[in-house]
Amino acid sequence: MAVGEGTTGGHTPALRFAVLGPVRAWHGERPLSPGSPQQRALLAALLLRRGRTATAQELVGALWGEEPPQQALAALRTYASRLRRSLAPRSEVLVTELGGYALRLGPFDEFDLDTVTKLTAAAEKSTAAGDLRRAHELYGKALALWDGEALGGVPGPEAEVEAARLAEQHLTLREQRLDVGLQAGLHTDSVSELTALTTGHPLRERLRELLMVALYRGGRQAEALAVYADARKLLIDELGVEPRPELSDLQQRILNADPSLNQPAQPTVSAMPAIRPAQLPAAVPDFTGRAAFVAELGAQLASAGGRVMAVSAVAGIGGVGKTTLAVQVAHAARDHFPDGQLYVDLQGAGAAPSDPAAVLGAFLRALGTKDTVIPDTLDERAALYRSLLDGRRVLTLLDNARDAAQVRHLLPGTPGCATLITSRVRMVDLAGAHLVDLDVMSPEEALTLFTRIVGPERVNAERDAAMDVVAACGFLPLAIRIAASRLATRRTWTVSALARKLSDERRRLDELQAGDQAVKATFELGYGQLEGEQARTFRLLGLADGPDISLQAAAALLDRDLATTEHVLESLVDTSLLESAAPGRYRFHDLVRLFARACAERDEQPPAERDAALARLLDFYLATTAQVYAVQRPGDRLPDHLGAKPGVGLPFPDGAAALDWLFAEADCVLACVKQLAAGATRRGCADVLLAARDLDESGAYSGPYEQAALIALAAARQAGDPVAEGRTRLALAHAYSLAMRLDEADDQARQAHLLGQEAGDPVPMSMAPNERGGIAIYQGRYTDAEEHLKTSLAAFRDDGNGAGEASALSNLSRAHLSLGKLDSAVQLAREAVARYVELGSGVRLANGRYALGLTLTRVGEHVEALQELESALATFRETRQPRWEGLTYFRMAETRLGMGAPTCAAELAERALAQLRDIASAWVQANVLTVLGRALMAIGQRGRARACWEQALDSFVTLGSSEAADVRNLLDTTSV
Repeated sequence: MAVGEGTTGGHTPALRFAVLGPVRAWHGERPLSPGSPQQRALLAALLLRRGRTATAQELVGALWGEEPPQQALAALRTYASRLRRSLAPRSEVLVTELGGYALRLGPFDEFDLDTVTKLTAAAEKSTAAGDLRRAHELYGKALALWDGEALGGVPGPEAEVEAARLAEQHLTLREQRLDVGLQAGLHTDSVSELTALTTGHPLRERLRELLMVALYRGGRQAEALAVYADARKLLIDELGVEPRPELSDLQQRILNADPSLNQPAQPTVSAMPAIRPAQLPAAVPDFTGRAAFVAELGAQLASAGGRVMAVSAVAGIGGVGKTTLAVQVAHAARDHFPDGQLYVDLQGAGAAPSDPAAVLGAFLRALGTKDTVIPDTLDERAALYRSLLDGRRVLTLLDNARDAAQVRHLLPGTPGCATLITSRVRMVDLAGAHLVDLDVMSPEEALTLFTRIVGPERVNAERDAAMDVVAACGFLPLAIRIAASRLATRRTWTVSALARKLSDERRRLDELQAGDQAVKATFELGYGQLEGEQARTFRLLGLADGPDISLQAAAALLDRDLATTEHVLESLVDTSLLESAAPGRYRFHDLVRLFARACAERDEQPPAERDAALARLLDFYLATTAQVYAVQRPGDRLPDHLGAKPGVGLPFPDGAAALDWLFAEADCVLACVKQLAAGATRRGCADVLLAARDLDESGAYSGPYEQAALIALAAARQAGDPVAEGRTRLALAHAYSLAMRLDEADDQARQAHLLGQEAGDPVPMSMAPNERGGIAIYQGRYTDAEEHLKTSLAAFRDDGNGAGEASALSNLSRAHLSLGKLDSAVQLAREAVARYVELGSGVRLANGRYALGLTLTRVGEHVEALQELESALATFRETRQPRWEGLTYFRMAETRLGMGAPTCAAELAERALAQLRDIASAWVQANVLTVLGRALMAIGQRGRARACWEQALDSFVTLGSSEAADVRNLLDTTSV
């Protein structure tokens, strides 16, 4: 296939057709269904006419012969229609004209028989030019296109005739390749094939001649004469004729020891070097995907083209498919390098990488240099190598290089040549090289490769399980090949069974081995080359569960300064054992992480260092989240009660920078909590959850936050730690409250308060009753709310927590509002805002203004209410609180509705719905729908208003909410 693996470099994906085996078709890499046997016969008949129009009668004869069925023409039209559909989106290639059909392929489409014709013509041209090895290679490529019996399984008299013709063509091409091979001196390699061919075609005299020559040149004169004797006897017995003159003449020449038989025919005309190496390994038959990389590297190699020396270096982790890709690209680019292709495995990943001097010696021999003239020193060999390549076009594949130093002497020095290098190390120090970083496969490519090895029948029956398998393999080609090979050789296994085996992370690497291939062994080679500090970093970094890690967090984990940490991390990136996800962020491939963790368990001594490293990471996250909390909530005493170590975390110049860090690290922080919740670090995990409340309040991380809190709660309860349990229950209470799971939230807050009293912990003693007060307001228990909030207010004041005091005042104002204490409600809300302003608060001030705006709306002070809500909205936007932003839109809609501006209210309610769609509870969204319905009713959109209320009613009824009665009343008192 041409460079591009089924693509056409910016054109519509090409169509490909094959008749040299079963009749098949592809659109790019996607197989097309050629349909029933008769439909395949029609496709074959049109393909074999090479674009010529075939009449309907001609095609009927091709498919059914002289006695077609009565409805043959109708059937033919049906087959043509189905064939056109199967060729979509390139159905225009099937043309209907003059009552018949033609298949007109485009310039980028491929037909295997056309390819054979081109390759044969090129082989004949090379033979005429005396480049016999090239001719032998081209004949081989042509023969490789046969995939079994041509037109296999295709019915019809024409297919039978064409199959016989193509079988004869195949045999003739084999004869021609063997003939050229003998002329090129490949007599030893030809004997076995000729023996088999003469057995299968005993009356074919040309094959007997070639076998006699091959045997004679191999010093087996008696055998060569015996071949003639056997052939003569068979011809006389079977046909009653003597051998043809060419065979008899050859016998006499052998009897006379004709000197001309001892040497292959010499080239009469040759512009090529006498020796043309062809050392590339075989390409894998199931090469999958990588189209962009194939095109990119192919273009780079083609750019050599006599103008420049092209050098491309492909880097990636072990098992990512560097060699497979490079070999595929090299084979596709061979036509650009008619003077040969050199290959060497430099063993760079092993303990004993190849010596460049030894490699140059092998290359010089491959280029025809005698041992007696090969220099001894590396520099002299490199100079001779460059001299031999001068004026030639040779491609060199340097596989598995250790580093740039190993390959520098192996590079050609003149234009026209190209070098393709693979390495686990990114060769940034190789001047002029085109660098390519090879990543794992896409999920689609990975599934395609798995399917090609296992078979579509088994995979299609369990597609989800197959995707689980390739995901467990981390989309790493080597791992996928191993897993697929194991499944392919175990017919009793299901794909689901393999997926279950690979789901156990601790055993996954052990499962990913088959024969002499193992993912763990591949990684072990790279690990074995690491120096002491690199190896320690690799091991300890693998312990952390987060999706990636920042430079600062890694420095804390490793107990190293930033400069040292960055230097070591970047060196691991250069070895492809670590990836740089973004500047200052690093990550492992999933399987490499498992290997690193296994190395830590095996090699990290003493074992306590593993726990110490993770404890340092948690300390870093706790200290830094506490700093984020302090910056966002000035005057809040919570950071003083957390177990954060001074000087461990990061400082922040302002609230925006603090939030940038928190949301960038959210996944890592929560993963750390889940990983370390059990054990001595459980109290630190509880504290991290309290300090990182903004993640939950934003709505963006509510699910992961709750999951981490539940894990931490279970660990704290098991350990019997009242402080950790109380603080974790407090975090859960807040999360449940935001999700409007009010009964669960109240229960968690109640237990947190009791545990705080038991342990004398001021955090839940003050914060838990504040949570319970807010919950009671939502539940309509306003007197209970007032009592809880008075308790909270007193506890916050005892602790000197100004921000907590303001929060309790704000919530108390809402309780008074619901109790009808309007004056005190407004007074408390204003007092809360003033306290927040005094403390210099940001997002908490916005919460206070939100509560004041809500209170002012209820007492009819709409203009001032709108001002407070607009101010709160601006802060929520700045501090990335999408849930609060949506809630503020909702309250502004209520205010606008009270101001007699229903159109504006409807617009604000719609904004609230859009903002809250994926992050707010069903109860909140139902309330927004209720207000939206009121606004729509006011502007005359009665049907739409009722639809909003019906949707809200469904939610309230499902939730068992008291608001259902109010919405039902709205529906009962209005009509469309």
